[in-house]
Amino acid sequence: MDILSVLKQLSTAHGPSGDEGEVREKIAQLARPFADEVITDTLGNLIVHKKGSGPRVMFAAHMDSIGFIVTHIEKEGFLRVGRLGGVSPKEAAYSAVRFKNGVKGVFVPEEKADFGKLKLDECFVDIGAADENEAKKLVQVGDTCVYDGPVRVQGSRVTAPYLDNRVSCAVLLRALEQIEKPSRDLYIVFTVQEEVGLRGARTAAWWAEPDTGIAVDVTDVDDTPGSEKSGTTRLGKGAAVKVMDSSVICHPEVVARLEDTAKAQGIPVRRDIPRAGGTDAGAIQTVRRGTKTGGISIPCRYIHTPAETADLSDAEACVRLAVAFAQQ
Repeated sequence: MDILSVLKQLSTAHGPSGDEGEVREKIAQLARPFADEVITDTLGNLIVHKKGSGPRVMFAAHMDSIGFIVTHIEKEGFLRVGRLGGVSPKEAAYSAVRFKNGVKGVFVPEEKADFGKLKLDECFVDIGAADENEAKKLVQVGDTCVYDGPVRVQGSRVTAPYLDNRVSCAVLLRALEQIEKPSRDLYIVFTVQEEVGLRGARTAAWWAEPDTGIAVDVTDVDDTPGSEKSGTTRLGKGAAVKVMDSSVICHPEVVARLEDTAKAQGIPVRRDIPRAGGTDAGAIQTVRRGTKTGGISIPCRYIHTPAETADLSDAEACVRLAVAFAQQ
């Protein structure tokens, strides 16, 4: 499998926080040929076990995405929605959305709304329904929707609504395929509900009880016009080794091991220190008696917008780093 083909498959699957079943089934289908054991836990995490004789290592990439949940259907047929994760109404304005059952719509601000101070309760989703009764034949309160957009490629750059974090899931699936004889007992976990509080990683790490935990996720960059130095990475410069984020201060030993592994394998890396945002590493670190935790990050522009952008060469560098770390 290659990263781009996997990414395209995962991007079409429905999987906002709390409703990850469709994307979980797709990942499980792709992972089974290369796994010794595939387990779904009570919360919905997909745990892929590849047996090795060494210490337990857990790689975690969250498979959930941000999205919306229907909270009210108005008499005119328009939908009011709530957030699933860090959705910005301004960034979502006039974006196409889709529901799990295939119904499509558009996220729209009210005409009277002040766009500079736009609030979620000043927006609605238009699914083309004539009235409330017609809308209820299409969707129900509690149904979820996500951005509806293609995976677009220009050179090595890829743009899609949910690179966060489907690109990391693709990286771990590609790594799983390449890891033939792990020197460690590997648990590659695709977690749920990261966007609403790192919930899945906490239960998965409790179950796997790893000696070392590696969160794989996208990270903010410092390479666009007017950058406010919100990140330390750049597209096309390789993988990023996480030092800290708002959820975790990574274990120095893990940071050093990742950097030493990258150097030995000739893998380009930069250090990852975003000013904001957390990852599954924050939950993994504090489970049981504590876990030596680090992160492998994929530089990404415009995170949590419908046009997240990354470089496929960086994703490939992350694959190489994960494989080398698992087999060293």
